[in-house]
Amino acid sequence: MIFEYRGGAWDLAGRARVVGILNLTPDSFYDGGRYLTREAAVSRLEAIVSEGADAVDVGAQSTRPGGAAIGPEEEWRRLEPVLAALVSAAARVEIPLSIDTYHAEVARRALDAGVVIVNDVSGLQADPRMAEVVSAAKAGLVLMHSIGAPDALHAPREYGDVAEEVRAFLEERMRFAESNGIPRERIALDPGIGFSKRAEQSVEALHGIPSLLSLGRPVYVGVSRKSFLSSLTDKAPASERLAAGLGASLFAFALGARIFRTHDVRETIQALQVFEHVPRESVRT
Repeated sequence: MIFEYRGGAWDLAGRARVVGILNLTPDSFYDGGRYLTREAAVSRLEAIVSEGADAVDVGAQSTRPGGAAIGPEEEWRRLEPVLAALVSAAARVEIPLSIDTYHAEVARRALDAGVVIVNDVSGLQADPRMAEVVSAAKAGLVLMHSIGAPDALHAPREYGDVAEEVRAFLEERMRFAESNGIPRERIALDPGIGFSKRAEQSVEALHGIPSLLSLGRPVYVGVSRKSFLSSLTDKAPASERLAAGLGASLFAFALGARIFRTHDVRETIQALQVFEHVPRESVRT
């Protein structure tokens, strides 16, 4: 399976890909406020690359539970001072940058600056112009399942069948993207773990990965340090959820996910490398 983005492509039949998280936010649940300056952001990107990441996902708006949504002007105010330096640093090591935003104007400016993938947690719902922006730039696109963006991403939801409803949502969103000029080869599907879902619903969404794969696109998963892991284990804070996140990532990999977004690049790569040596017939899900 191939995932294309502007200027490149990943052949996911060969190996999984790991995307490192770079938050330019004062309030993200795990690393908010650490990388706000140009120097700190570039240093973090270089560290992510040194750990073996295949891409870096840059975001300037926290989508944590309880976080306040901000407008495109404030989001761009946070991005603009550092983005050119990040694009330059990424170009030196030939690694793609993605932008984590649901604002079309922010995406357009970032794509103009050299970003090549858009990661939209609203699944092209929050801003009707986003599909046009992605199409015009020939960018890659991550479509995520969520309900209620931007103001109610984490409101409690009830589902009849979580896996089936996530699949139906993403199938409809993929068709919408294609109808707006985005080829399916440039689309990856994210079940939205931790978004619009309680902990047990997130687990059900993970169980639905094989169903998502039937849509013919790679599955992109972000479970790193998320609060649903705390609910499933010992109520650990984000700083103590590394092992739980690796366990969830390996579960997702066993079910067929092949792109992983994480704060913990080196550890995720090592875990996946070991798991890739486990005979498939011995894995029980």
